[in-house]
Amino acid sequence: MSWPSLIAGRAPCGAELGLRTTTQEIVHFHGEHEADVHLTRAMIARLRPALLGSSAVRLRPGSGWVTVRLDAGSDIDLLATLVSAALQATGAPYPGDDRRPDHCTRTGHPWVYAVT
Repeated sequence: MSWPSLIAGRAPCGAELGLRTTTQEIVHFHGEHEADVHLTRAMIARLRPALLGSSAVRLRPGSGWVTVRLDAGSDIDLLATLVSAALQATGAPYPGDDRRPDHCTRTGHPWVYAVT
């Protein structure tokens, strides 16, 4: 909440707490132990090896969102890092990011679980 570029409010998926820029949703929370971060598809492609190596991260094929389980202090640090990456990703599109509509992870699509 200390980033001046983020605005707090209800997320379009119904999550009570979401953070967004003036143009893009960045993160929202599903309860106390789970956050969805909108990294964009291109940023996920760049970070994919690191994301797959984290047991706290879940990916969904074709989505620009990742879900972070918040079970330990290190997960909070990871979330902060991913929010920072999301802010970078939404500030200037990366090549290959076609900006197709990208909905919250709670839409019922299958998950790709990271390898522990």
